[in-house]
Amino acid sequence: MQEVYTRTKGVVPVETIYCPGCTHGISHRIIMEVLEEMDMLGKTIGCGPIGCSVFAHRFMNVDMLECPHGRAPAVASAIKRVHPDNFVFTYQGDGDLASIGTGEIIQAAARGEKISTFFINNAIYGMTGGQMAPTTLIGQKSTTTQGGRTVEQSGAPLRVSELLSVLDGVVYVERVALNTPGNINKAKKAVRRAFEIQEKKLGFSMVEFISSCPTHWGLSPVASMKHLEEKMLPYYPLGVYKEPEGGKA
Repeated sequence: MQEVYTRTKGVVPVETIYCPGCTHGISHRIIMEVLEEMDMLGKTIGCGPIGCSVFAHRFMNVDMLECPHGRAPAVASAIKRVHPDNFVFTYQGDGDLASIGTGEIIQAAARGEKISTFFINNAIYGMTGGQMAPTTLIGQKSTTTQGGRTVEQSGAPLRVSELLSVLDGVVYVERVALNTPGNINKAKKAVRRAFEIQEKKLGFSMVEFISSCPTHWGLSPVASMKHLEEKMLPYYPLGVYKEPEGGKA
């Protein structure tokens, strides 16, 4: 029988704790696959803060640290400066990166810290109870916007990729999605690009993953994929928002 797929050594072979239909497992896999392919599993340090990302250390087979809420970019910056030849990344959700950690991510990006950030945008606070996040869509219901988010009450959702792409210290920003095999393949290429830029010490890189949260969206896993396609992607268009001059890392 022909073998068509093998579990990456970068993912610990344990049972997942994520909800059915959650795409954290997909993002874990492709990040770790890239590190295995680049032979960097033994030279990578990941920083995961509060939120569903706090569980990443259970599954990612690299050295991991748990950071205070929103502070992963500061911790990663310090680690990278002490260990410049290691890959260092942050793995952050939208409530963490785009709310309590907004100042941290903007300042790390503006300084051009030579780290890679993987940003999971599922438009909701996950682990902490389904509250409105800065990326929650207009009209979307949450435990803190039970009638749906409004511009008048909460302003417009933040587009983080667009925001960071204007900073001089940022070298590469791409928004990808985890809803189809084709988009997952593109997401893996974006992850590799981010790590290649870090390998060459060019500056800050970020990949934003448009993701699902069936539990707090109140949808089935299948319906959540439809919601992601029809509601999330029109507001958060996929694509490269910044890349090295000439388009080469």
